[in-house]
Amino acid sequence: MSAAAVQLPQSAINQKSIDIVAAASVSFGVFLAGFVIREPAPYELYMAALIGVWALFGLRLSMSITPLLALLITFNIGGMISMTQMADITTRDVPLYLAVSLFLAFTAVFIAAVLAERHQLYLYMFRAWTLAALMTGAAGIIGYFHALPGFDAFTLYDRAAGVFQDPNVFGPFLVLPGVWLLYRLLTGGLRDWLWCGPPLAVIVFALLLSFSRGAWGLFGFSSLLIMGTLFLRSQSGAFRLRLVMMSVAAVSVLVIGLLVALQFPAISDLFTTRAQLVQDYDGARLGRFARYAIGFMLATEHPFGIGPLQFGQIYGEDTHNIWLKSLMDYGWLGFASWLTMIVWTLAGGFRILFRERPWQPFLLCAWVTLVGHVALGSFIDTDHWRHFYLLLGMVWGAIALEARHGAHYSRLARQQVA
Repeated sequence: MSAAAVQLPQSAINQKSIDIVAAASVSFGVFLAGFVIREPAPYELYMAALIGVWALFGLRLSMSITPLLALLITFNIGGMISMTQMADITTRDVPLYLAVSLFLAFTAVFIAAVLAERHQLYLYMFRAWTLAALMTGAAGIIGYFHALPGFDAFTLYDRAAGVFQDPNVFGPFLVLPGVWLLYRLLTGGLRDWLWCGPPLAVIVFALLLSFSRGAWGLFGFSSLLIMGTLFLRSQSGAFRLRLVMMSVAAVSVLVIGLLVALQFPAISDLFTTRAQLVQDYDGARLGRFARYAIGFMLATEHPFGIGPLQFGQIYGEDTHNIWLKSLMDYGWLGFASWLTMIVWTLAGGFRILFRERPWQPFLLCAWVTLVGHVALGSFIDTDHWRHFYLLLGMVWGAIALEARHGAHYSRLARQQVA
């Protein structure tokens, strides 16, 4: 037996070991994104170490991902320029805030880079995200009903918050796993209903108990969008009919579950209050909508911004609008960078959304969820949501994969011509 024949199996074993380590390390990072009580969170510490180690062992950045890196860096440069407009820049909160912003930008680029090299990581990331959603969701449910001592820590303002600082971040974090499980129900068989139905029920119930209007709208919008894209993508009349029937069945189960949940006074009372489209803090004299008008007027007078975190200190509440947030905290430069990045991401993802690829189901779920998050950003600040940057990385990873896929077949075509 030749030396080459002996070496080949060993090489294959080494590559398999590397793939296992890569999948486990990245998946654990995604899993940690579901547990953010304070900043810096364990997610930051772990991902910083992971990115550093990966860079030492050959992290490669595809040219297709460089626009994302450039726009996110420019966005954060806008924040640094905005900081110079503050009277006192010695406060610890602002440098830490900007450091976290820049770090989260790097996590998006890192996720895109590793996915561009190993598209199989999508599956492990989605599984890790789903596991985190189930655990943090279960903690929120138990805490809401005071079922176990000590679990009250996972509620805030009588709302389920899971292992998050804010129910309004906890709820949106649950949406991607919910959309993915819904996708599997709509496209799979009986086995998928048995395996995906119970965890989906837990996630939806936890999302309900977050009493986040934004999260409710986000899940509803993303679910409708995933159903619509599946309907448009398929050319089979039988599948479209099956999709419609299963969608009706899923909605019916959801409505029945909601009606049952509303029989509990602890849920129905708060649901009635939170379900109102405009709350007191929205329409008050200096409420959310009034602050929007004030903020956009300020933006015309302060092209460099007014400094990170300053708007909330001046007016008592944060901007609750990512577009206004970018203007106030990152200046016109940051706003232009963020807007360009969002348009580029959504357009680039949509361009390849219906192409049959191994990673297409994951792109589809990530893209529709990201679209919902962009819409939600008009009512809440999303620039420090860890999972938002994970979604960015997932979409850009698919963009890079598609570019490499196209380049590969272009080379084959040239070789055939030659």
